[in-house]
Amino acid sequence: MSDNANRPNMILIVLCGTLTSLVVIGFARLAYGIILPTMRTDLGLTYQQAGILSTVTALCYVCFVLAGGLAAARWGAKASVLFGMLTVAAGFAGLAVATHYWLVMGLMGLLGFGTAFAFAPMVSLLATWFPEQRGLVIGYMTSGVGLSILITGMLVPFLFATFGDLGWRVSWGVFAGAALSVAIMIGLFARNPPKSLTSATADMSPTEKWRIYRNPRVLIVATTYGIIGLGYIVQTVFMVSFMVESGHSEAIAGRFMAMMGLLAIASGPLWGWLSDHWGRGNALAMCIFLVLIAVALPITGQTLPYFFVHFLIMGASVNGLFALIQTSATDQVAPRYIPIAFSFATLFFAIGQFLGPAVAGWLIETTGGFRAAFSFTFVVLSVGFGLTLLIRRFPKEWAVG
Repeated sequence: MSDNANRPNMILIVLCGTLTSLVVIGFARLAYGIILPTMRTDLGLTYQQAGILSTVTALCYVCFVLAGGLAAARWGAKASVLFGMLTVAAGFAGLAVATHYWLVMGLMGLLGFGTAFAFAPMVSLLATWFPEQRGLVIGYMTSGVGLSILITGMLVPFLFATFGDLGWRVSWGVFAGAALSVAIMIGLFARNPPKSLTSATADMSPTEKWRIYRNPRVLIVATTYGIIGLGYIVQTVFMVSFMVESGHSEAIAGRFMAMMGLLAIASGPLWGWLSDHWGRGNALAMCIFLVLIAVALPITGQTLPYFFVHFLIMGASVNGLFALIQTSATDQVAPRYIPIAFSFATLFFAIGQFLGPAVAGWLIETTGGFRAAFSFTFVVLSVGFGLTLLIRRFPKEWAVG
């Protein structure tokens, strides 16, 4: 029987991927900013301590993302994703009851650790099962991020209104239940790709791994992914503040963010589908060009129309950008090497997300405004655009076969 006949149900496995993204990126990484104000007050944390908690999550993700890829290569992507999802569920459950700062710090680190074992291996699993529709299925997975923005934006305020000061603890508890439910779904419906595609990776020597890490095409894609991560996190952390500092209300900024999240749900699959038919490099270059226009608008003018079009274009393109660069990372190597290559590229992304807020924050403090920070982001993304023009010229043959 062919591998195609042995494939898992596409709808179910893609749903597992979308929900994995929703939990480990949306709930474990992005929801912290919404929960933070009440959580900080209840635990008596300083802003510095609150910032350290977010940094710990990002740092653990950076430190263990390569380990997640190696685990998927040795024991199978399904086992790695299950381990990561259950670890994240344990972190959420702990945060729902924790009272001491050092324990909270350890649990926030556990979220980053679990994400490293869940996210990249799930992308690898989808890419290996559906190579001819790789852009589409990874695009659907990235839509989980937009979905999480929409869900947390409605759910967390509702839980705060219902449970008062305990709302932040209930939120983490609900996230724990969601993570456990997704783990059960993965256990029931996900399957590892055939051994013929993956078995060679388990016994790969360090020399073979360095063959992937040093490959110019893999390095170009990984660097582009890091640049995208830096640009996205700066926009996520500081754009609303830029808008409010420019004299616009927080309510309007919140509506613009909700619009961006809603558009992001559809943009990932649409850009992924387009790349499957038009070419990965062509779609990637177009997508990052649109993001460049979006970032340039608030630098040019700080009136409401400029910010509105910024969030509109970002919503229509940024999730597609993630889907396309992630898919490009899986395109460069043979299927058995995908967990290694994608985790390596994700390391660059994690470093970009780790450095972006620090550099942008320093520029904001030094210059007394946001334009320098977003001008820096524009320059960095311009370099990324140049790299996508190189990716457009990559041959269809694997760089490492």
